[in-house]
Amino acid sequence: MIVRARSELTAVEWGNGLSYRFLTEADNMGFTVAHTVVRAGSESPLHYLRHLEACYCISGRGQVISSDGTKFDLEPGVIYALDDHDEHLLRADPEGDMELVSVFNPPLRGDERHNFEAAEYSHY
Repeated sequence: MIVRARSELTAVEWGNGLSYRFLTEADNMGFTVAHTVVRAGSESPLHYLRHLEACYCISGRGQVISSDGTKFDLEPGVIYALDDHDEHLLRADPEGDMELVSVFNPPLRGDERHNFEAAEYSHY
């Protein structure tokens, strides 16, 4: 059995916030669970080439925008799932951080970070 508290984890600066990665590849569970903090006012162009991801909003507000421009509002109680390696833009409202429970399959190593310097979607 694996039991972990967020206070025991070292946060990873993922590019526009912090990621507390509760389960990673090393845990041999076949998926990653992370508590993801998205900084207020940030915009993150993301594209996971190797992973499927689902994010459940637990705090704050924002939007996820598909590559065709379709906008979906995020607030506590809303989940979005990237079931086709979807390119997307994650936007947090400027009033406060947005917090998500993120699940990745296959699991992350745990040290991945995004690079938003390029003019394309960041991926790992």
